[in-house]
Amino acid sequence: MDDLRDAAAGGETRWTAPPLPATSAEYITVLAHYHRAEMGRMAGWRDRIDRTTNWAITGVAAMLSLSLSTPTSHHGVLIFAMILVQLLLLIEARRYRFFDVYRGRVRKLEKHYFAQILDPMPDPDTKWGHLVGEDLRRPKFMISTRAAMSRRLRRNYIWMFLVLLLAWVLKISTPKLQDGGAVHDVAGSLAEIVRNATFGPLPGWLVVAGVVMFYVWLGYLALLTDPDEKEHGEVHV
Repeated sequence: MDDLRDAAAGGETRWTAPPLPATSAEYITVLAHYHRAEMGRMAGWRDRIDRTTNWAITGVAAMLSLSLSTPTSHHGVLIFAMILVQLLLLIEARRYRFFDVYRGRVRKLEKHYFAQILDPMPDPDTKWGHLVGEDLRRPKFMISTRAAMSRRLRRNYIWMFLVLLLAWVLKISTPKLQDGGAVHDVAGSLAEIVRNATFGPLPGWLVVAGVVMFYVWLGYLALLTDPDEKEHGEVHV
């Protein structure tokens, strides 16, 4: 501060780097404050993740109610709901990638420092401080968008997609839910079901093929192996 006052008195502004911790006590204090800061950032992104999931659940419930409540409602509402949930999954995957960055830093501190204080054990990773420092200097994502989508799909979104699929199949295979005045409960043939799947100028067979391909892709995405998840033990988000 004296240097800054002297420089200001001379008409010049000179900034100096803040002092680094000089003692063990100061170092521990810095780590404690840093851990709390990273926990706050991680919690903030976790709240954003939960908020996106809540939007998806609310959207699915609204679309189901709109589509199945009246025969005049088109089955395309459920297809639109699938697209909407997929968009929310993409948004949540992006948020999850940010969350995973801060969770990775917190896990390194807890695993290699705080755990060693409470229960000292031989630590094979002696360069964890260097890794945290490099990540602070040049932050980068730890997982890809595809891996993030796969994790969130397995956790929550696969169930929403399955509910939408069942509702869509029920809609096109139940004449009472079609705007045609039919009185029987089940479609008489597969051709009738495919015909009910017609969406504007698109023929029913093309719509059915598109939905099947979309869900095959979702199944492939959900079954992708993710060995990095073991880093966080049995507690996953």
